[in-house]
Amino acid sequence: MPTTPTPTTPYAWITTPLTAALVRGAQDLERTPRGLLPHRLPAWARAQCADPQLLMAESQPSGVRLVFRTRATAVELDTLATKRVYAGAPPRPDGVYDLLVDGRPAGAASVSGGDTLEIDLTTGSAELRSGPVGTVRFTGLPGHAKDVEIWLPHNETTELVALRTDAPVEPAPDRGRKVWLHHGSSISHGSDAATPTTTWPALAASLGGVELINLGLGGSALLDPFTARTLRDTPADLISLKLGINLVNADLMRLRAFGPAVHGFLDTVREGHPDTPLLVVSPILCPIHEDTPGPSAPDFAALSSGRLRFRACGDPAERAQGKLTLNVIREELARIVRERAAADQNLHLLDGRDLYGAADFAELPLPDGLHPDAAAHRRIGERFAELAFGPGAPFAASAS
Repeated sequence: MPTTPTPTTPYAWITTPLTAALVRGAQDLERTPRGLLPHRLPAWARAQCADPQLLMAESQPSGVRLVFRTRATAVELDTLATKRVYAGAPPRPDGVYDLLVDGRPAGAASVSGGDTLEIDLTTGSAELRSGPVGTVRFTGLPGHAKDVEIWLPHNETTELVALRTDAPVEPAPDRGRKVWLHHGSSISHGSDAATPTTTWPALAASLGGVELINLGLGGSALLDPFTARTLRDTPADLISLKLGINLVNADLMRLRAFGPAVHGFLDTVREGHPDTPLLVVSPILCPIHEDTPGPSAPDFAALSSGRLRFRACGDPAERAQGKLTLNVIREELARIVRERAAADQNLHLLDGRDLYGAADFAELPLPDGLHPDAAAHRRIGERFAELAFGPGAPFAASAS
């Protein structure tokens, strides 16, 4: 079993118990033999679906951060990460921990060690290898009382083992910011973003001055009823739902099922948030699936040369049998929102191509055919902040 490293620095460390009072952005905190594991879906929801992709995605703490107030000049956090490795593909960089002091970037670091999950995309098999606990350390912080945030890696399952500081810690007070609850696919989760505070939802939240709860679930924005009920039961002042790409990726349903499923999802969310501003966001541009149905699959020819790329496996002619494409989904979402908005003045639509469209693809193409890179994440976040939180936008009045 991994062991907790012994601190070797000269600081007079104070160890603070890791509790829910110090964690934001998580739906559930699971006590493990080694520490505290944040989850972005509650235990009852996880129990309703044993899909490995979903369970991996929801346990990766996108948007989850430790938040506390302290005069400490040094902070150490022991963690045990689960790092993904794809057989035949280039190694992924270690996840990043972002430090904010009084809301401003103050450092970034990574943690070595941890468990490794090696995934073979050709067979679908996965092997987990155990590794040691690691330590992320930030020093040289200002000595005055301040709010400290440590954003956990958005793409690594992360168990929190121990928190040490050289001054006492207390939970940060509520600063009165509105809570924005967002649900989406791996793009919202943060695939290929550089750091946890530069995923597009984190950037948009910072620009909009709101508290983020990110339910972007890589590969798993599939209109699942348990996700809708999680959204329904989560306190929030603003809600957005970015829907579409995963339904094409997975070739999960046909047009006949899609419309009623969207209605049911919205009905469930509205049970808990009848008057909350609710923004439905259609897919960003993804050329391989604009008019070609799924499923998506790795391009094994590219994988053999050390590149991870995806391709569309459907036939455009299958649209006649109700197979979904991104253009079909955009049209259907626009129709549904238009019809429902007649009786729901707080329901709005944002075309995802206004966040990332043809001109953006020409300048910042999707490196693997599906996911925006770090520069595109920044562009999408800035545009969402303008189109959702800006003057006259759906979230403008409620976010202030």
